[in-house]
Amino acid sequence: MERITCLRTLDRFTVCGGGETRSKAANLGELKNLNHIGGSLTICNLRDIEDVSEAVEAQLKNKKRLLRLELQFDGEKTELQANEDALIEALQPPSDLENLIISDYGGIFLPNWMMILTRLQNLVLVNCRNVDVLPPLGRLPNLESLSLTGLKLRRLDGGFLGIENVGNTNINEGEIARVAAFPKLKKLSIWHLKELEEWDGIERRVGEEDSTTTSIFIMPQLVEFRILKCPLLRALPDYVLIAPLQKFSIEYCPNLRKRYNREEMGEDGHRISHIPNILFKE
Repeated sequence: MERITCLRTLDRFTVCGGGETRSKAANLGELKNLNHIGGSLTICNLRDIEDVSEAVEAQLKNKKRLLRLELQFDGEKTELQANEDALIEALQPPSDLENLIISDYGGIFLPNWMMILTRLQNLVLVNCRNVDVLPPLGRLPNLESLSLTGLKLRRLDGGFLGIENVGNTNINEGEIARVAAFPKLKKLSIWHLKELEEWDGIERRVGEEDSTTTSIFIMPQLVEFRILKCPLLRALPDYVLIAPLQKFSIEYCPNLRKRYNREEMGEDGHRISHIPNILFKE
């Protein structure tokens, strides 16, 4: 395959298993010289890669025409590989990528290169079962859709928004520092985060405001929010509740349903009364 250097379209690449049955045609390193492939690429069976150097050799970051990349960490080897953190780092895509899907990843940390994808519009993380901390995704300037499913997260805080150090912003006296998190996010889906207990808002402490002020904008364009099967979560942050939502869905989240469902006399039901389309499901 490495000789088809003029290839423009390669929708799906399935990595071959290791050992004596390994086929060179299914070695990820064969993608090295295929720098003209563009559009969408899905790479399957990533768990079958035993040597990280194979992923390094693929040089995905040189595929400048790629707009969508899906990394599937499945394969014949169902057990998690110890090198998955290093493997995903080696699979760095081009910086102009617009759509990224990562599924069944068994590593602990998401890749550092994720935060250089400044044109990323759609991010989907599915069954990354050992990931318990997210990078500062709120700093991705063009992200419009975010879906989190089956992660190990116990808390969403200022680190997720990328504004945890907002108090350290250097501004001149009398000026207003404007900080935005998820400035273009329109759709947020959170599914099956069964260990998620806390979702922090951003609150200014008494006495913190002075002549130097910080204005914080969080998800100012969010119009669709859906949360499903997060049984331990007790409350949603203010910035979600005051967003210009058009669709709001809480499914199989008993604590949230009791809190926001006005029909059940929820204590905060009035806070979502402005949303035109609301769904509760149990």
